[in-house]
Amino acid sequence: MSGSSIIGVDVGGTFTDLFFYDEDRTQFRTAKVPSQRGNEAEGFLLGLKVLGQISDFGAIVHGTTVGTNALLERKGARIGLMTTAGFRDVLEMRRRDRPHTWGLWGDFVPVVDRNMRLEVDERVLADGSIRMAVDPAEIQAQARKLLAAGAEALAIVFINAYANPANERAALVAAREVWPNDDVVASSEILPEIREFERTSTTALNAYLQPLVGRYLGKLQDALSGEGFKGQIHIVQSNGGVMSTAMARKFPVRTALSGPAAGVIAAGAIARAAGFENVITGDLGGTSFDVSLIAGGQASLTAQTTIDFGLVIRTPMIEITTIGAGGGSIAHVDRGGLLQVGPESAGSVPGPVSYGAGNDRPTLTDANVVLGRINAERPIGGKLARLDVEAAKAAILRHVGNPLGLDAMAAAEAIVRIANARMAGAIRLVSIERGHDPGNFAIMPFGGGGALHAGALLREVGLKLALVPRFPGITSALGCVIADLRHDQVQTVNLMLEGLDARRLDQRMIAEGKAAHAVVASAGVQVDRIDVIYELDMHYVGQTHTIGVTLPVAFGDNTTGIDAGMIRQAFEASYQAQFSRKLSGIPVKIVTLRTAAIGRRPHFDLAALAPSPDASIDKAKLEDRNVWFDGAWHRTSIWSRLELPTGTVISGPAILEQPDATTVVEPGLVARVDALGNIIIERQSA
Repeated sequence: MSGSSIIGVDVGGTFTDLFFYDEDRTQFRTAKVPSQRGNEAEGFLLGLKVLGQISDFGAIVHGTTVGTNALLERKGARIGLMTTAGFRDVLEMRRRDRPHTWGLWGDFVPVVDRNMRLEVDERVLADGSIRMAVDPAEIQAQARKLLAAGAEALAIVFINAYANPANERAALVAAREVWPNDDVVASSEILPEIREFERTSTTALNAYLQPLVGRYLGKLQDALSGEGFKGQIHIVQSNGGVMSTAMARKFPVRTALSGPAAGVIAAGAIARAAGFENVITGDLGGTSFDVSLIAGGQASLTAQTTIDFGLVIRTPMIEITTIGAGGGSIAHVDRGGLLQVGPESAGSVPGPVSYGAGNDRPTLTDANVVLGRINAERPIGGKLARLDVEAAKAAILRHVGNPLGLDAMAAAEAIVRIANARMAGAIRLVSIERGHDPGNFAIMPFGGGGALHAGALLREVGLKLALVPRFPGITSALGCVIADLRHDQVQTVNLMLEGLDARRLDQRMIAEGKAAHAVVASAGVQVDRIDVIYELDMHYVGQTHTIGVTLPVAFGDNTTGIDAGMIRQAFEASYQAQFSRKLSGIPVKIVTLRTAAIGRRPHFDLAALAPSPDASIDKAKLEDRNVWFDGAWHRTSIWSRLELPTGTVISGPAILEQPDATTVVEPGLVARVDALGNIIIERQSA
């Protein structure tokens, strides 16, 4: 161990995954331990101790689902919202959408109760002029009311604060004088951008998470200090970059898809190194299945996402589609007599029936155990000596088989097929429904359960092949290690392109670039260089929605060298690429300036993960056993995946086992080991 070591830690709903890398020696180790739901820091420390002496570690990069789970389960803090008179119900009105467009059911409950949303007299006009200044005494009176009602955190959102934050800043100062903690935020700090609902929602959700994430990170840092850890800990953001714990406490909303984003970053690096530019990632954990599309070697970024209906977060993040279909997803027959899998999950506590921890309802993992695809004698995670196959079979028969008139094996296979169909639907959503031919894409399954379903997804969606990474179960933890540092800033500018004062915009860009660059430079993580990227949100006048336009300029101390002609050319090229046409004679507006500073981490050579020169077929072969496929038992070869040498070709049916995951090669498919130790699964040639 040394100060040059970096550890990626991904805390999921069922397992905590760790990847240790010594940058000087180019040596790595992995670990997988059960998560401690409700006490994630305990599982975190347990995993670190498996890898060695915590006091010897250099840096830790952490992908967390604490914020995501709090939003999905509505277990954030009780918060108050202070807003401009007349705008109390922006959160409730949303965009006047509803959970089911054509349905009659579905309510929405905001994260801030109506009695906790208070109005104050203030007004900033859209041009930034102050019509009515804020009264500090009124702010403090309203803050005391919210405190008396039990508020733990406060969000301040004034109309048009993006144009001039003076009233919000004055309110912040006044509120902090009476507020008992640091959990007070204003929209001009979180999202100084036009559109009052998205700004209100993002700011409110940030406040909703602040106490929870702050307590978690505080507890984690205290525990690490108690173990003698002297390095720095950083947090993965939803945009795939990394930030300091101080920034994570201030902007916890940016961690909403932290763990899944790290997985996509790693998947992109692995795919590029293996020679595949077009990949669809499928991260199957204990609770969810997260899908993202990488085209031309680049992950898709989106300006905002909806975590759950009405919970809108507007901050740059990797575009990920999530469904409730994980290894712990519970199978049941609904009132209409149809078999469903998820979204309810058994999680890590009590876990699947086969774990023997008190759950009596079958999960997807239980179905794979009964079918023989998961080896009950060698369960992943290291906590259990073996899995209870008979208990899993009895639960499947009781809850699924008997209601549907199926025996246990047919019911187990039905559970897997339903789960596969749901996963395939998510893959189609990010590919076919967005104009991509899945036949041009490889599927990269990872997470603890992804590689169990690789072949089924390959065939069901019509994908080119499956690319299973060397360590599927700890791919997100690997992503934490190789992720770049990143800090995003946004500022509404509202400028017409015609008659643009390019020099004034240039100076704003320089100021934003310097501020973002400074955040990354002070993070304390080794980077090769820091890139600053500028993007404008623009549209033709009269349009509602904007398009992102990346500017071909370099960050400098004095000027970026932009001019109106360059901006117009970049806008028209982006518009043409997105809509296959340009509109002539219509004025163009620049709405928002987005600035990203990216600290490029040293290159991680994935060859470090390649099979050992000592690997051999003889060492890798474990046994033959019966595994259930397509309604019958098949004699199946079982292999120790990490002992397979480069170039090995194995025909299905086969099972490849390793400590962090299991890969299933179904009948009719063939697997081969590439130079980096990845498994490539394809259809068998006729």
